[in-house]
Amino acid sequence: MSNNTVTIIDNRNGNKADFDILDPTIGSSTIDIRKLHSEMGLFTYDPGFQATASCKSDITYIDGDKGILLYRGYPIEQLAEHSNYLETSYLLMYGELPNEQEYKDFIRLIKRHTMVHEGVKQFFDGFNHDAHPMAIMVGVVGAMSAFYHDSTDISDPWQREVASIRLIAKMPTIAAWSYKKSTGFPYIYPQNDLTYVENFLHMMFALPTEPYHVDPVITKALNVLLILHADHGQNCSTATVRFVGSSQANLFASVAAGMNALWGPLHGGANQKVVEMLSNIANDPD
Repeated sequence: MSNNTVTIIDNRNGNKADFDILDPTIGSSTIDIRKLHSEMGLFTYDPGFQATASCKSDITYIDGDKGILLYRGYPIEQLAEHSNYLETSYLLMYGELPNEQEYKDFIRLIKRHTMVHEGVKQFFDGFNHDAHPMAIMVGVVGAMSAFYHDSTDISDPWQREVASIRLIAKMPTIAAWSYKKSTGFPYIYPQNDLTYVENFLHMMFALPTEPYHVDPVITKALNVLLILHADHGQNCSTATVRFVGSSQANLFASVAAGMNALWGPLHGGANQKVVEMLSNIANDPD
């Protein structure tokens, strides 16, 4: 019997079985219980996955209590100080930071896909002016599979990569247009001579009637914010994307499902509550 095992005993009948312990690079070890039911006729009960590792990951490690967040082994503090969102996205997608040529090629690909199909504009026109931005984004991202048929086969690595690049490239456009819909102002098309974050701010706040100058302080702050939120392990929305994707649904549908989970007030919706609280404080004369 290996020393790197755990023995589970059923005290009702004396049945017992050994299960391997899986040791990670960092963090707590895990008991491999995949044979628990076949060996002992038992399941585990763990609401919320409080003590269950549902997958292996080389992407992210997080320990919120200790303030640790690693992307592919890189501390988030280093990436926030020295990297940018697109370079971090490359790291998460491909496992390593890009060299100079790889970075340039990745930026070129992203800029090729910043615009959305003109037919997508009709979706925005169909939403009510006071629709929640998340409702608009969920609808539009889910509808992307109706426009980009050449990147919906998840069994094809090339199509998965193209779909990922399209989502990264088009999400600022979709988010900005969702905001523009709420204001009643015209949609602003992307300008690919700007950086990723500058382009997003430009589409959010520029108007056709006057020039818009992007504040470098806000640009830097938003860039760091995007890096910090690029990945947080197996959270609610990530788990949702994985569950839906396990049915072999295309990436656009899977991400739209994850965005629905992100919308909830106990997940990403908590950020909305914070913004609303800060707005109330700012508007309170007392």
